[in-house]
Amino acid sequence: DYKNYFSLSFMQDSLISPLKILGQEGSYDVFVNVNGGGIKGQVEAIRLGIARALVGEDAENKPVLKKSRLMTRDSRVVERKKTGLRKARKKEQYSKR
Repeated sequence: DYKNYFSLSFMQDSLISPLKILGQEGSYDVFVNVNGGGIKGQVEAIRLGIARALVGEDAENKPVLKKSRLMTRDSRVVERKKTGLRKARKKEQYSKR
């Protein structure tokens, strides 16, 4: 059950928000396998998957879900480490003398 895995209430609300917006909360049984990332990333991935499945079933759902910003994924990724630096942006400490 998602309430056991995602214990925080705002995550539970975010998870089923596509169903709430369309008024179809008790209409579907959703089975999901997720791995990797953090818990918040997993919630967002499941939410996007549910939204895409609802659009796949009925294309008229897309404008409503898009207006609620549920049809886009978070595109931020970790910046790569650059040569000569300790991390992506961290430089060695400057010594004046």
